[in-house]
Amino acid sequence: MSEGTQHRTAHDPVDPADLPVDAPVMPKAPVREQAAHSVNGGFGLLLGVFGPLVGIGLLVLGVLVGFDPGDTPALGIPLIVLGVLLVPVSLLAWNGVKMVAPGEARVIQLFGRYVGTLRTDGLRWVNPLTSSSKISTRVRNHETAVLKVNDAKGSPIEIASVVVWQVEDTAQAKFAVDDYEEFVTTQTETALRHIATNYPYEADGELSLRDNAESITDQLSAEVDARVGAAGVKVVESRFTHLAYAPEIAAAMLQRQQAGAIIAARREIVEGACGMVESAIARITENDFVELDEERKAAMVSNLLVVLCGDRAPQPVLNSGSLYQ
Repeated sequence: MSEGTQHRTAHDPVDPADLPVDAPVMPKAPVREQAAHSVNGGFGLLLGVFGPLVGIGLLVLGVLVGFDPGDTPALGIPLIVLGVLLVPVSLLAWNGVKMVAPGEARVIQLFGRYVGTLRTDGLRWVNPLTSSSKISTRVRNHETAVLKVNDAKGSPIEIASVVVWQVEDTAQAKFAVDDYEEFVTTQTETALRHIATNYPYEADGELSLRDNAESITDQLSAEVDARVGAAGVKVVESRFTHLAYAPEIAAAMLQRQQAGAIIAARREIVEGACGMVESAIARITENDFVELDEERKAAMVSNLLVVLCGDRAPQPVLNSGSLYQ
């Protein structure tokens, strides 16, 4: 990526001046990510594992004490009540234990309302009445299929790219769009089509997909970043993975490129040959090797150009007479 490309974070407001030309301004996010209140999950784990066992034990003890004629029946009632209450409370506490792996976050909701996100990896304990959903925060690749589009000159081309992206705002990824992965896929292909139709495949003196891929992929990254920002996603990098003319015109374009290469090579050969001929005649004239009139100079120039510019080795011709016969 070039130094001039700046990535907008999910918490920054959208500035239309920073967006690529014709890039859409996405709607404002309904919610922003915030940290969820949590504590170490060790206590909740112990309560969830051993609480039901202790509750069942108290329940059995209360029944035994309550039906033993030698003891006071009133002592068994509190034990039974405590055991009955401890079992569901322990199971409820187990619901608050959340395991967060590295590269993962958990979005916490309380009766449908977003209350925060857990990003600290390990065992955490939150309000047991809440529900959670996993969101991957790992860096991921999305490689588009090979798309067939028309470039700025109307020539059909095939193009594909790979986009490196990462979820930055888990709340937006969860609540701003239906499926953030599908959203990234669709918006990436849309941005790629838009970029491909704005530039020619190849051109002299202007930006082209083939000759200025680095600059154009920077614009692709900026446009994709602007599109997927509504889903809390940031784009790390993008690159073209496939770029070619469509098969129906590939042969004709190859012939045109070959013809251009041959013309350029011939032009360079002729320029070099003319310089060598000019240098040879100037040196002969300067050193007075032989006196050349205009007709002899023309013949020498013709012979030298044939030798220097020909595709094949020259065949010598013996002149049995004079230069003028």
